[in-house]
Amino acid sequence: MAALAPVRDADFVTTPQSLDERFRDAVSALRPPERRRAPGDPVRDGVTLTGARALELFDAQLTSRHLDLAARWLHSFNEGFHTVGSAGHEGNAAVAAALRGDDPALPHDRAAAFYCARAAHSARENRVQRLEEAARDILRGVVASVRDPISGGRDKVFGNAELHLVPVISTPAGHLPRAVGLAYGLSRSPDPRWPADAIVAATFGDDGVDQPGAIAALHAAGWHDLAEQRIPLLLVCEDDASGGAAPDGWVAAVLRGRPGVRYTYADGCDLAATFDAAAEAAEYVRRERRPAVLHLSTVRLLGDPGDPEPDLERDPLVGTARLLIEAGLFEPDEVITRYDEVGWQVRKAAEEVLGEPKLATVGEIVASLAPRRPLRVAHAITDAASRAAGPGAASRSRIFGGRLPEQAGPMTLAQTINAGLTDALATRPHLRIFGPGTTRGGRHGVTAGLRERGGDRVFDTLPDATSVIGLALGAGLAGLLPVPELTGLADLHNGENQVRVEAATMSFLSSGAYRNPLVLRIPALADPYGIGGPLANDNSLAVLRDIPGLVVAAPARAQDAAPMLRTCLAAAEVDGSVCVFLEPAALYQTRDLYQQGDNEWLAPYPAPEQWAGQHAPIGRARIYTLGTAQDLTIVTYGGGVRMSLRVAARLAADGYGTRVVDLRWLSPLPVADLVRESLATGRVLIVDETRRSGGVGEGVLAALVDGAFVGSARRVAAADAPVPLGPAAQHVLVGEDAITEGAQALLAR
Repeated sequence: MAALAPVRDADFVTTPQSLDERFRDAVSALRPPERRRAPGDPVRDGVTLTGARALELFDAQLTSRHLDLAARWLHSFNEGFHTVGSAGHEGNAAVAAALRGDDPALPHDRAAAFYCARAAHSARENRVQRLEEAARDILRGVVASVRDPISGGRDKVFGNAELHLVPVISTPAGHLPRAVGLAYGLSRSPDPRWPADAIVAATFGDDGVDQPGAIAALHAAGWHDLAEQRIPLLLVCEDDASGGAAPDGWVAAVLRGRPGVRYTYADGCDLAATFDAAAEAAEYVRRERRPAVLHLSTVRLLGDPGDPEPDLERDPLVGTARLLIEAGLFEPDEVITRYDEVGWQVRKAAEEVLGEPKLATVGEIVASLAPRRPLRVAHAITDAASRAAGPGAASRSRIFGGRLPEQAGPMTLAQTINAGLTDALATRPHLRIFGPGTTRGGRHGVTAGLRERGGDRVFDTLPDATSVIGLALGAGLAGLLPVPELTGLADLHNGENQVRVEAATMSFLSSGAYRNPLVLRIPALADPYGIGGPLANDNSLAVLRDIPGLVVAAPARAQDAAPMLRTCLAAAEVDGSVCVFLEPAALYQTRDLYQQGDNEWLAPYPAPEQWAGQHAPIGRARIYTLGTAQDLTIVTYGGGVRMSLRVAARLAADGYGTRVVDLRWLSPLPVADLVRESLATGRVLIVDETRRSGGVGEGVLAALVDGAFVGSARRVAAADAPVPLGPAAQHVLVGEDAITEGAQALLAR
């Protein structure tokens, strides 16, 4: 490569200059043998990698190394924005070669050689040109060019839909649960992108072995295998000992001891050994449809300050050069010449991408984040209704056991959700409903009977949220429509990072090439009777409120539950939306509204002919008017709706008219509706079930300010405290007395 800009030695464990010099010195010292091998022969005795294939992979390795050097050159004058390097991990080119080009792969952030090898192997003609294009694509990510083929300049990730590479951005090994889900879905979804015998591969570093993602994925892979739920998954751990503090043999012990997951080890700096081990592992996964882990010993070169000092003698580029020279396929000077040729090609590509445009507006940045096509969503609901009432009527009747829900009389919230899920099973063959104990009804009995109606499309999972959400993300990527259930908000907090970093960003990072449709059901919000204490009775939604693109639905009653569930399912199906469906657990079995026995909190289940007319669009509120509706506006959601309606009825008896705005959608908020209804009275009481700090009410107040509301506003919210057990919960949570006091204070102005 051309002369590199000076880089201070303190910046990296090994500098680009020293790495370059050591490669040249090491190669120059090598000597070819007397007997030369033919390109079609194994590159050395006892291996299957041929000389011709080794030469191809060496080009990918060289390109990867020079990409690292180019990234640092660009960074030296503030034009390169990502310098996480792959130096020392170039052996993963052999892993790419051992897979098929149509095997979906989730490569981690040291996978440049993997990317280059797959790109070159996919080209039937002009392999060298395709390798140059791959280098240019990777450099586009480094400089944040809008021509980056996967993210469009939004981040630097190794992804490419044409190469079946799924972009990864996560904590170490955080993408592995998704890989488990993709492998699960691959065997159960007729997705045209991938053949029936395809396998899923995911690479990760040894720093991820002790992280929740790897632990959950390895656990889940073995669990599915022992449950005879075959998943064709190959996990590849590239162990460069960057963890530092781990005792010798720890990574191998962790990976080798997983039940149901086959273990293989190879020296990842030895191209031939890596290829043979990867080919054998991939063939096993493809043949048996069972999970395996490949443990590769690598080295981290061009590391960060604080990394362990690398073993420079294990440089994989030197290892492959030695392999080729000792096979008589290259002379030392030919290797160095090829090294320089690739370097100049990569430098030329780096100079070319410098002038490419960057994202210039917020609109360009968010274009692929969360597309909203409300008309298509409405049409999807109409189509589902047509299937349920037309040709699918007999099937629907059969799945309901002959008694249709619209014939059953008024239903509770829980019953309506159960019927809505059953209808979804009847109208969407690709739907999957799962979670801890789902076949037994889940924690609150909402999914009771669904297993009998949906067969193996309804199933139980491991109890941890990481596995549940990961399974859903991968299944959605494979073309299924996942509807997982968590046991409560406390579980969401365990898996929140997956929703934030992986689920909500997939379309964003891939410019819409990949998506993960999802409707995540969670029994949520707090029970004023204090059932369960702080963990089981969590009322915080703060972790959901600032996730860009996320849809958060919160139906308060049966009247809205089925229409909103259908909207979420249609949005996931049509737009790839990631939806969180919050179900007020305290209201699951509530029947009455104003007085005992009135049954006014129940609602009849709509027949398919009514689905279109009862459509609940994302971001639209429901408005209740009591009395003249001219004196006060109450903005609320969930359990606050029932309490506010009861308070409003008492106010109406005293001559005050109230508008109760049920937000229904907590993200995006129905801003136009709440501002309009607030301006109509000039007095706004916000009734917020969540905490005063970080609660939904903060967003409502901000919307009012942005909407130029100049009247009086007051907020009633839960205290900034965990919800205690028993009657003490009522001192923390919002109650009708507090709502009444807030309303009277506003009306007195």
